[in-house]
Amino acid sequence: MNDRPHTPNLDLIDLPSDLNGLSDAQLSKVADELRAETISTVSETGGHLGAGLGVVELTVALHAVFDAPKDKIIWDVSHQCYPHKILTGRRDRIRTLRQKDGLSGFTKRSESLYDCFGAAHSSTSISAALGFAVARDLGGEGGDAIAVIGDGSMSAGMAYEALNNAGHLKKRLIVILNDNEMSIAPPVGAMSSYLSRLYAGDPFQEFKAAAKGAVSFLPEPFQEGARRAKDMLKHMTVGGTLFEELGFSYLGPIDGHDIEQLLSVLRTVKTRATGPILIHAITKKGKGYAEDRADRGHATGKFDLVTGKQAKSVSNAPSYTSVFAEALVNAAAKDDKIVAVTAAMPDGTGLTKFMERFASRCFDVGIAEQHAVTFCAGLAAGGMKPFCTLYSTFLQRGYDQVVHDVAIQRLPVRFAIDRAGLVGADGATHAGSFDVAFLANLPGFVVMAAADEAELVRMVATAVAHDDGPIAFRFPRGEGIGVDIPADAQPLEIGKGRMIREGSKVAILSFGTRLQEVEKACEALAAKGITPTVADARFAKPLDRDMILKLAADHDALITVEEGAIGGFGSHVAQLLAEEGVFDHGLKYRSMVLPDIFIDQSSPADMYNSAAMNAEHIEAKVLGVLGVDVIGKTA
Repeated sequence: MNDRPHTPNLDLIDLPSDLNGLSDAQLSKVADELRAETISTVSETGGHLGAGLGVVELTVALHAVFDAPKDKIIWDVSHQCYPHKILTGRRDRIRTLRQKDGLSGFTKRSESLYDCFGAAHSSTSISAALGFAVARDLGGEGGDAIAVIGDGSMSAGMAYEALNNAGHLKKRLIVILNDNEMSIAPPVGAMSSYLSRLYAGDPFQEFKAAAKGAVSFLPEPFQEGARRAKDMLKHMTVGGTLFEELGFSYLGPIDGHDIEQLLSVLRTVKTRATGPILIHAITKKGKGYAEDRADRGHATGKFDLVTGKQAKSVSNAPSYTSVFAEALVNAAAKDDKIVAVTAAMPDGTGLTKFMERFASRCFDVGIAEQHAVTFCAGLAAGGMKPFCTLYSTFLQRGYDQVVHDVAIQRLPVRFAIDRAGLVGADGATHAGSFDVAFLANLPGFVVMAAADEAELVRMVATAVAHDDGPIAFRFPRGEGIGVDIPADAQPLEIGKGRMIREGSKVAILSFGTRLQEVEKACEALAAKGITPTVADARFAKPLDRDMILKLAADHDALITVEEGAIGGFGSHVAQLLAEEGVFDHGLKYRSMVLPDIFIDQSSPADMYNSAAMNAEHIEAKVLGVLGVDVIGKTA
């Protein structure tokens, strides 16, 4: 482990209350040291660097002015919370960030009283803060409620629903718009342009000067004159603000890296604000280290502090994401009806390659998954072949649209579901655990899971060719297994699985990339004289009825294995077997699924170990169903 940089002021800060009594100059010094500590930490742990660096001064100012945890500071998405964690009694554990049994990479209520609201998906902070404010006024816990939300998160409809409700209720509520012109990818859409116009040109300098005294809250007799001057300036330059129309007092834009300015504004707001107020702070994502990078250091692996070079994977196999992206680009070169849609994740979903080649057919809609799904529904209804390309965990946010706008209308939207299964360091909030269960129960949906890279390419081809209702295919984070990828992949027959190996007594029916662990388990079982039959289901819906019923008829036991929650593939197989009366004839059936818990961050291998879904667990399940005693079995 690297030695920590010498930080005499930060070393005196164990809790936010230790900031009390420090001068503005001393707080500025704490901010500088906090930035250095954040960079040093992430160089060892990896994680979300840029967002935290953009709010260092704001974090210090908030904790210096407000009284957390009595005052509730709610970080939207919360990948910017590392500096907050360092200041709130967790500096001694900060280098366990995103590791097994360590600190979460996001705010987490069970981790600290200072994490008043857990988050890892965007655009929830204003709704939560309004809930705290109303609870306070109804006799619940006291204190202010402060939501810190980025401009990228403001592209989601939920943020506007909350602003509208807050403006109507007129409760004392503080919203800080952290405007860094950058969410994950560069922001898109009219909202970004609107915010850019708010601080374009000379008026920003005028607002910087005005903010020093927070003129909106000056006492009489100066207040009316200051208000007229402020209103005249605003209406001359931007014609008023959307936020004021929604019922918020608007203050800004201010320099989010000028701690003197931040402290002045926050102190005045704390003592004078009565209703909802929005403070518009301009910041730079990656400030002080990664601000010149294309992604401003949004997410990074471990890196060298001096060179900035990240540690590379030793695997030679391509990632599933890159295999998907290449397959989609190749398909789009042959079919001009193919379009791709993502929600603020072109890099993460591999669509950057598609965007570079087919710019007019690739759409980043911002952090707006509900819109992404219905946009794709409209594209499909208009005769195109849309690929709605989202992480599994983010697709959850558009589920009503999946049901109402896609499934009921039987529109051929193709859902490319990345990050399926357990994803590692981001933990439970980003695990792709539920998509099989919530998609396979929808009438007319086709649901597939790729067992390897070659199967993924064939599933892309299957989705391109499918025009009879919605279709989805899922694939995990990380590298493949290095199989040969067909140059001209052919579509799969809908609802047909494949046999992997013939055996006896027990059959293992795998759905997804656990097939590799099944194969390892079979090698260990072979040494014990047990040779299971292995099949790859490929489809959770429609099921390969003929194959499943034959497996049931020819074996004493059937085990399903999937990287998903209870209620998914295995439940559909059980329903089929029950309806066909197979259990009446004595078949032993077991289903290996993710356990009914949320699994905290660790490496994917450790998480699957916690889930009891690695090769040794599959081996034990086979031995158990056959009634074989196991010595030293892994629980």
